[in-house]
Amino acid sequence: MSTDKPLSAVEHIKGASRFLRGTIEGSLADPVTGAVTEEDRQLLKFHGIYQQDDRDIRHERAEQKLEPDYIFMVRIRLPGGILTPAQWLAVDGIAQRYAGGSVRLTTRQSIQLHYVPKRNVKDAMRAIGEAGLSTIAACGDVSRNVVVTPLPEQSALHRIAYDKALEVVEALTPKTGAYREIWRGAPAGEPGENEEPLYGPVYLPRKFKVGFVVPPLNDIDIFAQDLGFIAITRSKQIVGYNVAVGGGLGMTHGDPKTYPRLATTIAFCTPEQVVAVAEHIVGIQRDHGDRSDRSHARFKYTVDDRGVDWIKAELDRRLGVVLEPPKPFELTHTGDRLGWIEGEDGRMHLTLFVPSGRVVDRDGQRFRSGINAIARVHEGEFRVTANQNLIVAGVAKEKVAEIDRIVAEHGLDFYASLKPLRRNAMSCVAFPTCGLAMAESERYLPEFLAKLEPILEKHGLGDEDILLRITGCPNGCARPYLAEIALVGRAPGRYALFLGGGLTGERLNELYAPNLGEAEILATLDQLLGDYAKDRKPGEPFGDFLHRTGVVGAAATA
Repeated sequence: MSTDKPLSAVEHIKGASRFLRGTIEGSLADPVTGAVTEEDRQLLKFHGIYQQDDRDIRHERAEQKLEPDYIFMVRIRLPGGILTPAQWLAVDGIAQRYAGGSVRLTTRQSIQLHYVPKRNVKDAMRAIGEAGLSTIAACGDVSRNVVVTPLPEQSALHRIAYDKALEVVEALTPKTGAYREIWRGAPAGEPGENEEPLYGPVYLPRKFKVGFVVPPLNDIDIFAQDLGFIAITRSKQIVGYNVAVGGGLGMTHGDPKTYPRLATTIAFCTPEQVVAVAEHIVGIQRDHGDRSDRSHARFKYTVDDRGVDWIKAELDRRLGVVLEPPKPFELTHTGDRLGWIEGEDGRMHLTLFVPSGRVVDRDGQRFRSGINAIARVHEGEFRVTANQNLIVAGVAKEKVAEIDRIVAEHGLDFYASLKPLRRNAMSCVAFPTCGLAMAESERYLPEFLAKLEPILEKHGLGDEDILLRITGCPNGCARPYLAEIALVGRAPGRYALFLGGGLTGERLNELYAPNLGEAEILATLDQLLGDYAKDRKPGEPFGDFLHRTGVVGAAATA
């Protein structure tokens, strides 16, 4: 252990869990309550399941002396965001039968099913397994879903990076038999001491995120990852990967010891070294991360506490080789390219815009029906992007017209007329299901966009690429601290306003105002956007302008 301080309560729960078995089966079978025990609530996260409750009716139920309306969110882990059309249809069926009827695409290229009552959890998990999918390690103190640049136009490079990512997934996936016993009906066994050769009996101090990016695209925000692999290409081949460590965006309002951090690029490794690098970085965090204070337990704090040079030296020591210095690379942007793109292999790829990743039929846009219709005729694959959109990948040219017809019939062709602000905006789930939410996010984003867009038009900025993200709390789920404009929830109707992130994902924004209501936010942005329209340099992004003019950055506090 890395500390002599008392272990957190969660560490004791993990240590006593018998490699994540706990009493989950008994908790799920208990008919007296819609919840599980606190110990099993923590352990279910490792199985990809969060206990939540419907916060819209929490107060009403309390007045009626009823327990909260407990529900569960099940997160399906999709390495690189890839699934087949048949799997998509299976997931939709699971959502209809066992959950709240909607599928939500996440910023980690996963799929979330909300509103699963306790009585449906095991049936939903069984059906997920029958579809050839898994939820293990989609949450919990382990390596989460490994994200990969979708890269539709360069199929060969995407396949190389994706295959390497799958090797890392295999190495970092928990090996416990608990998942197979509880959800797949495998015979129960007494766990051995070496059931988790990498993680050990208490796993990691906190969640751990890994990503692969192929420059010049940075559509997964590589520097937000605990561990990032940046592909270095030569002559259409990946010759190796730069290694970036210590990214992470979660923080707590008013707590200066918590903060977002961009990953630091420390080395270059060959393709053959990638898996070993991943295992040893995880091992460093396992052995030296803070197991006393969970708000200080992410790898970014281990990197800052120990120092980047120490991390590099320790990695070299464990590898038994000194890794080379990082190679030069360039990133150009972070967003998805909507519409059709032709790949180098002659196949076509269609990126559909899905607002906040919510796949439902409403307001004349029938996402669920339309994507299901595509899945019934599509012969390639689907790729969930890290920006909550969906790529219909690997389409033969003769099938393009048929898919275009389906898209138009279901009102999904509106992506072609989207203004950049709306196209680039993201939000987290927040109310009513997230227990951490302090303010609205997904439900508020369309309303806020409708009020901000006229301000942009007034200043002649309607066609400018401006990156907006809204979250209901400071935990960072929609990567708000990388946006040029970010609203981070403080309380219902109140947000901290962050400004000045970089369009390529290589600069954090900064706190501009700690607690504003909507009218104050819009007035502030009206003034700043007006200044930007008048005084910007040719081609200067909004975030760069705010730094150059001292609105944020060193000049703002000098």
